[in-house]
Amino acid sequence: MVDKITLTADDEGKNVVNADGDSIGRVISVEHGMAHVDPDPGLTDTIRSKLGWGDADEDNYQLDPASIETVSDDEIHLTR
Repeated sequence: MVDKITLTADDEGKNVVNADGDSIGRVISVEHGMAHVDPDPGLTDTIRSKLGWGDADEDNYQLDPASIETVSDDEIHLTR
């Protein structure tokens, strides 16, 4: 059994990568351990998330922690 991965504000700004290695978005905010992902971040969104200024809105998606395989220094890798 794999332990549940808990995300923190340190994970904001990381790329989210699917099991095939394709980038599918960027974490713009983490609230209560739940990541909010922008599937098509522009330069402004990327800078905002790296500075911790990201806000969850209707254009972002909540990332299910059960779908996370691993978290590295700059990416969150999803399971198949």
